[in-house]
Parts: sequence; C-alpha cells; structure tokens
Amino acid sequence: MAVASYKNHKTFWHRNRIAITPWLFLLPGLFMFLIYVILPIFQSIWISFYEWDGLSPKNYVGFENYLELIDDENFYTSLKNNIIWLILYMLAVPVGLFIALFLNQTVTGIRIYKSLFFFPFVLSQIVVGLVFTWFYNPANGIFAIILGFFGVEAPSILGNEDYVTYGIIAAGLWPQIAYCMILFLTGLNNVSPDQVEAGRLDNAKGWKMLWYIILPQLRPATFIAIVVTVIGALRSFDLISIMTQGGPYGSSRVLAYYMYETALSEYGYRMGYGATIATILFLIMMVYITFFLWRMYQQEKEGA
Repeated sequence: MAVASYKNHKTFWHRNRIAITPWLFLLPGLFMFLIYVILPIFQSIWISFYEWDGLSPKNYVGFENYLELIDDENFYTSLKNNIIWLILYMLAVPVGLFIALFLNQTVTGIRIYKSLFFFPFVLSQIVVGLVFTWFYNPANGIFAIILGFFGVEAPSILGNEDYVTYGIIAAGLWPQIAYCMILFLTGLNNVSPDQVEAGRLDNAKGWKMLWYIILPQLRPATFIAIVVTVIGALRSFDLISIMTQGGPYGSSRVLAYYMYETALSEYGYRMGYGATIATILFLIMMVYITFFLWRMYQQEKEGA
C-alpha cells in the first residue's frame, strides 16, 4: 500500500523526467536560435514596410518598397546573378561526390590527396577572394601566364561585365566542392558493407553499384549538401565584396550585396528598402528549402 501510495503521489518531474531532460539541454540553444535567428527575420519583414534611415523615426509606407522593386533594374540584375549562382553552384554537389568516391579508396598516399582537397575548406572566404583576384590578374596572374604559354591574351575577367559573375562563381566553387566532399566522405563511411557485398554477388559493378547501392545510402548527405549549397549560392556576399564590390558598373551584384549597398553603404541608408530585398531573398530560400524537404519526405515515405 505504501509503495502504491508513493507512486500515485510522484511529482510531475519524476513522472516526466525522461521526456523533459532532453528539452532542458536543448533550451539554451533554442533560446539563442529564437533571439538571433527567428526574431531578426520577423524584424526585417516588419521594417520592410517602413521608410527608415536607421536613425530618424520610421515612416510607414506599406507595400511601396515592394512596388519600387518592380521597376528597379539593379534588383533584376542582382536576381539574375543569383539565379546564375544557384545553377552553377550546384556543380559542387556531383563534383564533391566523385572526389569523395576517389578519396574513399585505399591507395598509396591517399592521406596527402585528402589533405590537398580538404585545404580549401579551411580557408576564409576573404582569403579565397584575394587568391582568385591575384589569379585572374590580366597582367601577371597565373591564369594570364597559363594562357600566355599558349599564345592567348588573358581577358580582364573581373573587369568584364560578361565574365565577372562566372569568375566569382568559380572562386566560390573551390571551397564549396571541398565542403560537399567532406559531407560525402562522412556518408561513405556509413555505407553498409553488407549491401555492397550483396550487390557484388548480384554482379553490380561501376555505375550500377553507384546508382542502386551507394547513392540511396547517401541520401542524407546529399540532402545536406544540396541545402547548404543552395543557401551558400543565394547568400553569396563575401567574395563579391572582396573581388569586385559589385562592379564593374554593378554587373556582379547579387541580392545580398545589393541589400548591403542599399541599407548600409554610403550610397544608401535605406533600411526599409534593404529589408525588402532581404525579405525577397528569404522567401526564395524558403521556396527551395521547402521543396527539398518535401522531396526528402516523399523519398523517405516511399522507402518506408
């Protein structure tokens, strides 16, 4: 009777501590995420309905900032460059996968190869931008020296409106491929050897082994690689700021850099308009991420 009475009078904590304990560990992180990520998102959306220079009182203008975007040529240039970034940046995923497949083999000197391919990932974006600025130098850069060896005059990539965006994207792909490679190497370490052996018994080799055995087990790594690459392409800022500052003549701007120029540079101080651009960029990100989450859910559902 005494034991039954004790069980009936247990406190809420004793009855639910197994369910509550994980949330206690997560609570500090969730609090920081709410304060520094979720709250600023809603603040940006709220500010986008105002005309504000950051110091004076806010002036409510409704959807005027969004209507202004419709006739803003700089906005469309930035959006077009973001789309180019998004399409070409996705090359990092398959290239990172094939490099990971190569590095996953046991051959002589493989640790040296892994270190060389891993090296770009530890470099700051600023360093990457400076390295490629020197690389593209039409006077004495490595790219000019290589072309000169074949008797071809090197173009000014960062000074040409037609080439500049592609030159910056190539610089961004260098560390992004390394990041995707690391994700896939981690995924390959978790590939079931039993399934690989079963595939070999069924005479699965080469592309068949990769397509039917390896890739299905790499879905989590592939999902993370795609989402991170999409976010990296849409929020590209550092390389543009270091290499061209949006030039020449604004031709290399992307939405993130145009937002900075509008809201914080000496040409702008239009916080409301900058927040409007940030809101559009956020919505584009959400569309892509939601799509990939939905596809991932559908694949898991079909697999179950």
